[in-house]
Amino acid sequence: MKTVYTCFCTDVIHEGHLNIIQKAREYGEVVVGVLSDRAMIRFNRFPTISFEERVQIVREMDGVSRVVVQDEIAYDEVIRQIRPDYVIHGDNWISGPMKAVRDQVEAALKEYGGEIIDVPYTYNENVKRIDARIREKVGMPEYRRKRLRLLLSLCPIVKTIEVHSGLTGLIAEKTIVERGGELDQFDAMWVSSLCDSTAKGKPDIELVDMTSRFRTIDDIMEVTTKPIIFDGDTGGLIEHFVYTVRTLERMGVSAIIIEDKTGLKRNSLFGTEVSQTQDTVEHFCEKIAAGKRTQLTDAFMIIARIESLILEQGMEDALTRARAYVGAGADGIMIHSRRKDPAEILQFCDLFRQEDQRTPIVVVPTSFNSVTEEELMAHGVNIVIYANQLTRSAFPAMQRTAVDILKNHRAREVDERLMPIGEILTLIDEL
Repeated sequence: MKTVYTCFCTDVIHEGHLNIIQKAREYGEVVVGVLSDRAMIRFNRFPTISFEERVQIVREMDGVSRVVVQDEIAYDEVIRQIRPDYVIHGDNWISGPMKAVRDQVEAALKEYGGEIIDVPYTYNENVKRIDARIREKVGMPEYRRKRLRLLLSLCPIVKTIEVHSGLTGLIAEKTIVERGGELDQFDAMWVSSLCDSTAKGKPDIELVDMTSRFRTIDDIMEVTTKPIIFDGDTGGLIEHFVYTVRTLERMGVSAIIIEDKTGLKRNSLFGTEVSQTQDTVEHFCEKIAAGKRTQLTDAFMIIARIESLILEQGMEDALTRARAYVGAGADGIMIHSRRKDPAEILQFCDLFRQEDQRTPIVVVPTSFNSVTEEELMAHGVNIVIYANQLTRSAFPAMQRTAVDILKNHRAREVDERLMPIGEILTLIDEL
């Protein structure tokens, strides 16, 4: 009897999946792969039930002969193991980013004469409603909040990009590229105080109050599902910081990063060019400990940002502070630098990893932007944050468009570099 293989990456079985199984049975014995948690995350599907539960759901489907684990989005390994006569899939992978996966499957099957069966994708009002409910569910606070810790346990590095609105959140959520035959995307979102302030036309001096910044988070959360890391600046007074922690945790934010400076906040990339005062180790540890005592779940993370290299206090000061902050309960260490050479950042990571293999390290390669994610991973970095690139790319584009319209007294000259409004609208899901 011939073998037919298909793969599911869902928490809910609907008529589209049943249709796939029914069609597959017409060709032979049906083997179904269930994507592992690690693979589902890479496919932008955050599980709401355990892997074991997903396997059991598929195993109980009529017509399924065997269930296997598929640990990668690519099918190469599972095809080598099973050597199916057919691979069956919805025809939604004929174009778009998923086409790269289909091309790989086709090449692997051709090695021994296997075939692909493309089935018309089932998309009616019922399926649409189920898909929308799944998206809503994974966006709920109790699921989103714990997602960063899950990513840290499953991903070699968590790729995080700055967002400051619902629209930029959708860009972070939906941008997927094919690279080397695999799909790649951002894992998390960074709500930057700099970019949030800039979007509101305000200086980056903690002028925008937390209530306003929480509204920005609401806008982003309403249309996205990925975990959020919040830029908490200095955290403010300890008495205020504990309320910020409680509010963010209740909203479903995964982490807050606070920097060890005091007084009027100035952007770190100014370094010693402006007056900036580093907090004492003792006081900052007290702030971290107060935040950890306040939180109600184990999922929420407080990450300590060390400014020693920015303020030219030296490597030993940075390491001393890292030890103390972890001892006070910090769930991660962010080390910052404004040098264009990543050498001092990598040196810190190497030295810190010699004594601490567990605590996540976060870096923001704004100045030292030549360093690759692979290099950062090799030095023990767990989270990389692209902290302001969307804002910095949008501003010159908008400014150029405004200038050209004024110069030409019409919009025709700028039209060729504008995205059609229809494409923008495809980012936005309708209920």
